[in-house]
Amino acid sequence: MTDTARIPDKPALEGLEAKWGGVWESDGTYRFDRDGATRESIFSIDTPPPTASGSLHIGHVFSYTHTDLMARYQRMRGRSVFYPMGWDDNGLPTERRVQNYYGVRCDPTLPYEPDFEPPFEGAEGKSVKAADQVPISRRNFIELCEKLTVEDEQHFEALWRSLGLSVDWTQTYRTIADEAIFTSQLAFIRNVERGEAYQALAPTLWDVTFRTAVAQAELEDREQPGHYHRVTFHRPDGGTVEIETSRPELIPACVALVAHPDDERYQPLFGTTVTTPVFGVEVPVVAHHLAQKDKGTGIAMICTFGDVTDVVWWRELDLPNRTIIGFDGRIIADAPDAITSEAGRAAYAELAGKTAYSAKQAVVELLRASGDLLGEPKSITHPVKFFEKGERPLEIVSTRQWYIVNGARDEALKARLLEHGREIDWHPDFMRIRYENWVGGLSGDWLVSRQRFFGVPIPVWYRLDGDGNPLFDEPIVATQDLLPVDPSSAPAPGFDESQRGAPGGFIGEHDVMDTWATSSLTPQLAGGWERDSELFDLVFPYSLRPQGQDIIRTWLFTTTLRAELEHGAAPWANAAVSGFIVDPDRKKMSKSKGNVVTPAGLLEQHGSDAVRYWAASSRLGTDAAFDLQNPTQVKIGRRLAIKVLNAAKFILGFAGRADAPVIVPVDRSMLAGLADVVTSATRAYDAYDHARALEVAETFFWTFCDDYLELVKERAYGAPSPEQASAVAALKTALDVLLRLFAPVIPFATEEAWRWSNEGSVHVAAWPTLDELAARGEAGVELLELTSLALTGIRRAKTDAKASQKTPVASAVIAAPAAAIALLESAAPDLCAVGRIADLRFEDAEQFEVRDIAFEAPEA
Repeated sequence: MTDTARIPDKPALEGLEAKWGGVWESDGTYRFDRDGATRESIFSIDTPPPTASGSLHIGHVFSYTHTDLMARYQRMRGRSVFYPMGWDDNGLPTERRVQNYYGVRCDPTLPYEPDFEPPFEGAEGKSVKAADQVPISRRNFIELCEKLTVEDEQHFEALWRSLGLSVDWTQTYRTIADEAIFTSQLAFIRNVERGEAYQALAPTLWDVTFRTAVAQAELEDREQPGHYHRVTFHRPDGGTVEIETSRPELIPACVALVAHPDDERYQPLFGTTVTTPVFGVEVPVVAHHLAQKDKGTGIAMICTFGDVTDVVWWRELDLPNRTIIGFDGRIIADAPDAITSEAGRAAYAELAGKTAYSAKQAVVELLRASGDLLGEPKSITHPVKFFEKGERPLEIVSTRQWYIVNGARDEALKARLLEHGREIDWHPDFMRIRYENWVGGLSGDWLVSRQRFFGVPIPVWYRLDGDGNPLFDEPIVATQDLLPVDPSSAPAPGFDESQRGAPGGFIGEHDVMDTWATSSLTPQLAGGWERDSELFDLVFPYSLRPQGQDIIRTWLFTTTLRAELEHGAAPWANAAVSGFIVDPDRKKMSKSKGNVVTPAGLLEQHGSDAVRYWAASSRLGTDAAFDLQNPTQVKIGRRLAIKVLNAAKFILGFAGRADAPVIVPVDRSMLAGLADVVTSATRAYDAYDHARALEVAETFFWTFCDDYLELVKERAYGAPSPEQASAVAALKTALDVLLRLFAPVIPFATEEAWRWSNEGSVHVAAWPTLDELAARGEAGVELLELTSLALTGIRRAKTDAKASQKTPVASAVIAAPAAAIALLESAAPDLCAVGRIADLRFEDAEQFEVRDIAFEAPEA
């Protein structure tokens, strides 16, 4: 029953977020309840854990709203919704902040100090010099990182709450907390036990700034200026072979020349040798199908390593390794053993210690002096590989790293991963192709080790031989009972701390896992895998993975991989992929471009419901433009939310019950139309098309307010009668249904209006069904559509006559086909009341028209 005391005199959106957010929290409105639940009754969401560093941007609001729409819908459909929130804590930006904020740096060789106090707190922005930073153990460093990220997480949570995300805040996790470390390390251990994780010394893509290895999924090509240099190699018969290269500084690392096996120009050279210019090293001429006959001179040098193609050639042709670039991006001091001549070693000495750029200039001058540079370098622009977060081109160095198999070299595993992609329902479906293309294009196993600190430690130690050399081929892998563990601080099983680094003792693995090696386990992290078996069995495989399209190759693929390796199953039934947010120039918003919009001010100015409406208006997989100076869709959303409040106040002001008999045809027609809306909206949500569900509900709502409500309000205000009761019952029934239809999109306005006449939250009320409306709306929707046409005609006729809509009308004619007249005659009393028409007549005609309006003469 309506409690008029609950209805404010002037309904407003301001303050609703704080008002209802607190109620939802105290009432546990969105709390996941596993009691009596079955896997079939649960809708589980593998929610993206945002990186807890810096600030959220409008793109987060966009995609996370999409997830929340589905969570709210499924909850109203009677499902027990498992909707956790994680925080992705570890990352390079946090490490840098901690170094400056606390004046420390990580040294993984140091033991843990339980009572450590940092020398500074709050030095951020002053950039404490590395020489002044206090070295501390990785565990101490991680504790400081955790401390600093807590503040970011609190800000993020506050914003998510103000946005109205219906997250169960008792189900949160952090990707660097003990439980997450346990899960990540346990999965890795099992990968090792099954032979799916292994260690290898191999060419590795390397970021010289961050001093860490980079995986294939973290690469991006950037167009960079450069030069082609035409250089001569010398044949034994005195002739030369000309090659073109953009990296002459790698000539000391050259191990072969390569041409396509079908290239007749170079077929006579296959199996012979040539000598490198300046450095005088004899190298073979070989054939390989990846050589391009139409690129440069058609023959190229293979260096260790200039690019990923060099790595392929080196591996497949079984060539030697003559790496000359170090982890810092500079030329290493020791020349390759193959450079034996005095002149060659002297030339190399001129390069040692230089950056790759400076070494390039030096080699060009050496080539000029020797006469081996033909002409001047030719300017070019070409794609160069970068770490997606890096600012300098990647190098390829030889390092010992950990890998997890990913199907690149295992056709059976690749086939299973592709099959899982087909098992998942993709929304929109075309996003599946991106996944399949990524799996099909993999060129190497997943490199999961990183030379960082704030990450999950790889749970491995290495024995030292009698001379103190690590036995890398005999790793000591932690057992489950030791987890979580940091090998840089904890001794290896069977050893004590005094034996760390001593001959015959051990050393701990210093590397940590790639961030994605933890994030790929979000279903296991959130679901309590190996920690809460009951919960995990209820939620896995998950119902939904929502995410952005840019991380299909990383997060979606790696999660599918880990689920296959551990469970032999796809991790979710559905994948919902949101589009990008673009600026008014249709450029993707990103911090690097400086066009990111932060949402806090927007939410404060327009209200959360308005911003959610903007997000809900865009379909999955579709990019949405956002103009901060003119956020049109946000303003439309605010108008809708305010109209919902005002319409609810107006309707609830009528005396009468919602369950009274609906007997007037136009009332029944309106409910029939609403039944169609419920059917369409339900079908749309089931197809993950929230934009369509909003569209059909909103379209009906404005017709309902502008036409039907205006049409029947005089009858609803009238004296008690079956017809008056019919109007009120239809209005209140429609309001009840519309509030529930809008609840996922504008949760604050609908909650406010719902509570004026209901106990409990609209967000745990049942989603409207056809059964609620079918019996009362048997009249069909045609009458409602016809009355809307008639109302529009009456209004237009008065406007054309420059008369007020309140002007009485002596007589009017509605011309329409006979079938339409038969329906409209039942609505004549309402049409006369709203149009103030004394005499309304109907005439048979082919076209619908309101005409012959005669206004009453004004009284004398």
